[in-house]
Amino acid sequence: MSRRELKRVEVMGRVRAGSLRLREAAELLELSYRQAKRIWARYRAGGGKALQHGNCGRVSNRAYAGKFRAAVLQKMQARYADFGPTLAAEHLASDDGLEVHAETLRRWLKEAGLWQKQRRRKPYRQRREAKAHFGELVQMDGSFHEWLEERGPRGCLMHMVDDATRKALGCFSEEETIWAAAGVLRRWIERYGVPQALYTDWKNVYVRPPNAEERERGEPAVTQFGRMCAKLGIRIIAASSPQAKGRVERAHGTHQDRLVKKLRLAGIANYDQANAFLEQHYLAEHNRRYAHAAAAPADYHRRRPTTRQLDEVFWLEEERVVSEDWVVRYNNRLLQLERQSRHWAPAKSRVLVRENEAGELAIHYRNQRVGYRELKASTALGEGRGAAPSPAPPSPRLRRSLPPAPNHPWRNGLPVKERVRFLGTA
Repeated sequence: MSRRELKRVEVMGRVRAGSLRLREAAELLELSYRQAKRIWARYRAGGGKALQHGNCGRVSNRAYAGKFRAAVLQKMQARYADFGPTLAAEHLASDDGLEVHAETLRRWLKEAGLWQKQRRRKPYRQRREAKAHFGELVQMDGSFHEWLEERGPRGCLMHMVDDATRKALGCFSEEETIWAAAGVLRRWIERYGVPQALYTDWKNVYVRPPNAEERERGEPAVTQFGRMCAKLGIRIIAASSPQAKGRVERAHGTHQDRLVKKLRLAGIANYDQANAFLEQHYLAEHNRRYAHAAAAPADYHRRRPTTRQLDEVFWLEEERVVSEDWVVRYNNRLLQLERQSRHWAPAKSRVLVRENEAGELAIHYRNQRVGYRELKASTALGEGRGAAPSPAPPSPRLRRSLPPAPNHPWRNGLPVKERVRFLGTA
């Protein structure tokens, strides 16, 4: 089942349990009330299986053939490279006999990395109304400031604010990194549940533009943090300006005034103590003063995953190629794969190397964990395979130039001028 279908199954399960009304389920699924009634009827009749699309796994009967698509793209690159999709579709039909709809051609060009949307004038912007439900949209940002004044170094407050209720959660870190963002997101999930969407800025921690290979293959650009959010079903929305996420930006100003002074009064001189102060005193008081009830009573957070499920989500993942001697290189570390009877990763295959916040590594091949041991530098160079390591070469010494002996061949038969040039003496 697709992610959208699984979401429908979960929401309809909440309707059956009585924790959500059908009209609220329609808003949560972004459907009309009549469509939600149809989905609810199918769910009551056949359960979650009834919500799966009937054409799942089948190729569309109206799909273009692969050879036709390749011929169109080849002709576009050869003759119409600087044409727009609409004009190119007209000439492909009239001059080359290749009839394809302009929007289909536009989609093919985008997937192949041959077309980008033309830059237009900036649209008129107006104030956005706050979301009506708690957990529907949560804003996230980092604020760099002299939080401890002269008592400590400059730090970053990773901050999350719910768009509907203005409830806040935060923690201090040195920089706005992946683990700092993942840490505050995990705290939010453990306290309230999984939000529907995150509103962030255009930093490489959250979103990034696709590279050349991704543009060629038509793949979306996903960061490590974005992949973690995708596993949790959280949609990331990148704001085009600081004003777009003004609620979290205004909260930064409040914290930079009130929190700095409260930390000073408490005599806090490091960020470990500051995080404890946030949890025990400041955040509860701040939410009592500034948070308010949402416009609608329904909570749009999804249920909280278990600790084990969250531990499986928050990992860094990178693909690596197994060498001929079954060694995987990762961050200048050499990982020797162990021989196993099952799930053995052959040479030149691709494995997934995962690393958690604690620095623990795990290697997976075809969704199965593979054992390994880390090699030392001497073992990697071939000195640790049963033979004693070769001694280190002697350090080079500076040679002193000494005059040749009296019976040296250079002294026999050389003119005086040559002896002076070679020996420095007559």
